Parts: sequence; C-alpha cells; structure tokens
Amino acid sequence: MLSVGVGPFSLSIGHLLLILAFVVALLVGALAGRKENLPISGALADIFLVAMLAARIGFVVRYFEHYQDDWLGIIDIRDGGFDVVSGLVVALGFTSYLLWRRTNIRRPLGFAVAAGLMTWGFTGGVIALIDNQTQGLPDVALTDLKEQPVDLDSLTQKQPTVVNLWATWCPPCIREMPVLEEAQNRYPGINFVFANQGEHPETINHFLSEQNLDLDHVLSDRQGGFGRAIGSQGLPTTLFYNAQGKLVDSHMGELSKASLARGLERFEANHSEHVPSQEVTQ
Repeated sequence: MLSVGVGPFSLSIGHLLLILAFVVALLVGALAGRKENLPISGALADIFLVAMLAARIGFVVRYFEHYQDDWLGIIDIRDGGFDVVSGLVVALGFTSYLLWRRTNIRRPLGFAVAAGLMTWGFTGGVIALIDNQTQGLPDVALTDLKEQPVDLDSLTQKQPTVVNLWATWCPPCIREMPVLEEAQNRYPGINFVFANQGEHPETINHFLSEQNLDLDHVLSDRQGGFGRAIGSQGLPTTLFYNAQGKLVDSHMGELSKASLARGLERFEANHSEHVPSQEVTQ
C-alpha cells in the first residue's frame, strides 16, 4: 500500500506514519507529564518543525544541481523532497539540547520522543518488509492509444522502468510531465511508461497534442486497475521498478527534477547496469 484516502485527500504512507508517530509522542508525553503537570506539546512541535526543516535543507543540498534553474523550487515542498537522515540527526541533536537545557521536562520529553521514534521505525519497517516481499509489476489490463492490449512485462524488456500514473484532469500530473519527458530523452536505458488512469484514448491523445508532449509509452488503464493493484489512492504516483520487475521506490505527488533524480538513484543502489552513476548525478 502506497497511500490512504482521507476524504477528498490522499496521504502517502510515509506522511501518515509521521503523523502517527507525532500523535503517539504527544499521547505518551501527556501521560508521562500528567503527574507533574508538565505540558510538552510545544517542545515536541518544535522538534518536529526543526526536523522537517533540516530534512528539506539536507535534500536541497544533496540535489542542489537540480534546483539551479528553478530557485523557487527550493521552497516548493510539494515535490516531497526530504532527506530522512538529515532530519533524524538534527531532531536527535535538538532533542538532546532541550533535555540538557530544560531539566524539568526531561522525563516526559524523553519518553515521548522515544515512543514516537519507535512507532515510526517499527511500523515503517513492517510495511517496508511486506512491500519488499509482495510488490512487483502488477498484472493489469492495459492498452495502447489504439486500444490494443499491451503486456507490461514485454514492454519493460528487462530494463529499469519508471511507471507514472496520471490523468489529464490532474494539475500536478500536468506540471510534472515536462520533467518526465526530459528524463525519458536523457536516460535511454530506462523505460518510462505513462499509464493514464480511467480516461479514453481519444481524451489522452487530445491532451498530448494540446500540451505538445512527445512521450514514448503512453498507455490507457480505463479501469484504474494499476492504482488499485499497488495501493495508490492519489495522483500522480510514480513507481520505480528495477530490471527484475521489483518495486524499489515510489513517489506520490508532483515530481521535480530533484525528486526524480532521487528515485532514479535507487536503480543504482540495486546494482542496475542500465543506470551509470554519472548519468544520475549529472
């Protein structure tokens, strides 16, 4: 499962786990500080905000070259660009500082942070383990824009494959299309597949012509089976499959050049011979 629908909105599992961990930390902190009447919600909120800021800065620094022609993109967090290691290190450092300076809340704050980290780590690990064992290329009914059946396994040709789930009515999908089109031309050793969700080929063709997009593998998923099969409740969703057809990364929401580069790096991490490191980091 990649995302969960909450009313008209969708949350990625990663974001949902962060919210869950924060709520658990608040509850544990409230219980631990109840006897001494020591509220720590403000301290926890400060830790969370500092961690998010550090994670964003760490991501921008790591992929700074991809922001050089889009300075406003640095503050556009819609691309989901956060570096977990940077955020975690700074969060632990800031927590240590608060525990040192504010001795009166050491016990409840320590319990709260520990509970939040354990919740985040354990639930994230379990979900990752389940996904690692179950998620490969799904067997769904796809057609090309001439309404001819397409076998996704044959299309990938045992190469790393990026599958983008999108729709013509989805503004973030439209905004990220030029990024994906450029990557398609830049990385010939990677298949880029654009699986439209729920629309007629005529609508898709009209959109591609109107937007002047030249995409190689545009498919129609009239029944939305791909999204259901991989547990995605929102668009756009981008999936990264290695040469063996195993899902190695996913991204829910709009892609920037930087967040796409992070996804492509997962192919390198999985020892794909089709994505040399110099290509990914150019």
